[in-house]
Amino acid sequence: MGLREVFSFPHPVNEVAARTVAAGVVGLAALTLATRQRWLLVPLAYGFVARVLTGPTLSPLGQVATRVVTPRLAIEPRWVAGPPKRFAQGIGAAFSLSAPALAFGFRRPTAAYALVGILGVFATLEAAFGFCLGCKVFAILMRLGIVPEEVCADCNNIWARAGRRGGVDSAGAAG
Repeated sequence: MGLREVFSFPHPVNEVAARTVAAGVVGLAALTLATRQRWLLVPLAYGFVARVLTGPTLSPLGQVATRVVTPRLAIEPRWVAGPPKRFAQGIGAAFSLSAPALAFGFRRPTAAYALVGILGVFATLEAAFGFCLGCKVFAILMRLGIVPEEVCADCNNIWARAGRRGGVDSAGAAG
């Protein structure tokens, strides 16, 4: 696997896998808040950065979700566009990177935990209800012309792109 493949994001994305990842984020956020262990901010931030850069490839949570949990669920894949999901991961990366900066750099752990709480709420919306706030913001930014149409030209027809790339695997990556 070359660098280009490593640093790519799947399109389309299996929403079942995305919701499974979100459930893992909920668990890690809850553990962080319950134990107040600042070191847990680091794997939380790493996961978001890894997923925004590489999809599930370098994310331990992404790997568990796509290779272990999702294939064992008796739920049919639901394919959604990748760019909005990547944008949502980017928002998560910004929040989760800010948390250790606040906790360690600025000695503001309460503010850091507040950010983790916000991440937990958004991850819960995704995991439990399939509501991706970052995806909604992405759509608004496209309508306003801030995100150019070519960024997600395939968003309205994910099957055209999947067919060009040779199909779709169970992890949500077009093959």
